[in-house]
Amino acid sequence: MKLSFSHYISLLRMYLRPQWFKVCLLMLLLFGSIGLDLYNPQLLEHFIDSIHEGLDSLLWIALLFIGLVCVHQVLTTLASYLSEAIGWQATNELRFDLTLHCLNLDMSFHKEHTPGELLERVDGDVAQLSDFFSQFIFYMLGQGLLLIGILAVTFWTDWRVGLLLLAFTALMLTAIRSLRGIAVPYFRASRQASAKLSSFFEERLVSVEDISGNGAQPYVLARLNQLSRQRLHFTLLSSVTGRFFSSAVEISVALTMAAALTLGAYLLRNGQMSLGTVYATYAYTSLLSGSLSIITFQINKIQVATASLQRITELHHTPNAILDGPGADLPGGALAVRFAQVSFGYNPEQSVLRDISLELTPGRTLGLLGRTGSGKTTLTRLLYRAYDAREGSVLLGNIDVRQYKLAELRSRIGVVTQDVQLFQASIRDNLTFFDASISDERILEVMTNLRLTPWYDSLPEGLDTMLAAGGKTLSSGEAQLLAFARVFLQDPALVILDEASSRLDPVTEKLIEGAIQLLLEGRTGIIIAHHLETVRHVDDILILDEGQVQEYGARQQLAADPTSHFAHLLQTGLVEVLA
Repeated sequence: MKLSFSHYISLLRMYLRPQWFKVCLLMLLLFGSIGLDLYNPQLLEHFIDSIHEGLDSLLWIALLFIGLVCVHQVLTTLASYLSEAIGWQATNELRFDLTLHCLNLDMSFHKEHTPGELLERVDGDVAQLSDFFSQFIFYMLGQGLLLIGILAVTFWTDWRVGLLLLAFTALMLTAIRSLRGIAVPYFRASRQASAKLSSFFEERLVSVEDISGNGAQPYVLARLNQLSRQRLHFTLLSSVTGRFFSSAVEISVALTMAAALTLGAYLLRNGQMSLGTVYATYAYTSLLSGSLSIITFQINKIQVATASLQRITELHHTPNAILDGPGADLPGGALAVRFAQVSFGYNPEQSVLRDISLELTPGRTLGLLGRTGSGKTTLTRLLYRAYDAREGSVLLGNIDVRQYKLAELRSRIGVVTQDVQLFQASIRDNLTFFDASISDERILEVMTNLRLTPWYDSLPEGLDTMLAAGGKTLSSGEAQLLAFARVFLQDPALVILDEASSRLDPVTEKLIEGAIQLLLEGRTGIIIAHHLETVRHVDDILILDEGQVQEYGARQQLAADPTSHFAHLLQTGLVEVLA
């Protein structure tokens, strides 16, 4: 992706506009610093040429020079502080926008990109833009003004010196412009290699138990070695390419300084220039060289920033396959569910669901059975639009789910899965998803309904008890119970339980059975199960086989029909419980 100059400008405008006062103040500090840079050589010239006028005159000039140096350092320090503050605030805002964009992207995107890769883009690539926001535009503008000032002063001092520096400046700016993007492809490849390495660490650290248990350490180290070598290769290419550009500038700077000193010595010998002017010429040449070096350094940094910005722009422009609906009013109370000839596949070549039709009236519960991979979880994901149906319609409250606003739709659906995600936060925040409007009294009421009071009483700090990342301080069963509590607090109109009790032992499962019935009371429910006992109290049964409806009907009716597949399952399974 090639970025235009207007893209950089629009990005700067978007994230620097809220900080306009700091930006203006930074510009004033830079202008003050440039003015002092231009004036100091003039002061030294006067000092050298006044060496025969007496010590008093020299003392005042020296004191003034020291004072201006101190003022220059103060201005530089304040400018550095402001530039860092501007850069961090801008990049934090960019991180916020990218994170929100990623959270709103559909599930198909997250299946294609690992968390480690996204972390490197949202944090690593954005960090590379810190200097772009805080320094590039200001330093490039400041150094550009400084170049103009140096050329104007040197032409005013001696046109021959000014002409020499003008020629050098024109040559260097032409070279900079022609070579400015030479290292961008290598920096981009280096960032991608870094993202792959981050993804590798994230995946392996999450599965460290499986790796240790199966003796897969040699494979992990071999793969780490391969990815590290890839990153080293591209990092070396980007560094060497960027350094080649910098070295060419440094050699040209050295030649120009030598030429300026030679010219000054010639004019001094012929009496056409004073010693102070020769020194001032050298000082301006050195200042010009330093300015061009800074510009070169910033060009190198912008190449790094460009590579990161290309990746960020690609991510930010990734379209969401799930578009927000125009908006429709969800009915109150339990919601009706209807699938009308729904087909879906994660890719065009393969269908996961084919011609699914079913209807649940408000308040009824559906038991969803089928072998692993038959499409049970996929079917429920279509309800809250983790994906959209490829064919047919999914209706909730007798309205197509694509008509609702996503936030409103998902707020009315509660989902409990077997993989419970817990945060490194207090139990209160884990239960409420950081919603401060939910009172502790309401949380404790839910705890009582779930018969979690004995467990709650054992917590050292009650609701303020901190959980480790991933809920590692809890057993799988306790984590599952917290997931049930979350849904209670959400008070949804449709409840989806996806193998929700799979991690509970039989005693605990029976313990919360009454709580589940309480949760489903007055709500529509869909229960995905592998065990027949889990669907003992449902109203209807749907059995999927390879993405198609194998059997659908009222549970009691199917159980009473000896020819039904569900009756066959009862006869070979938990007949005494479900018949």
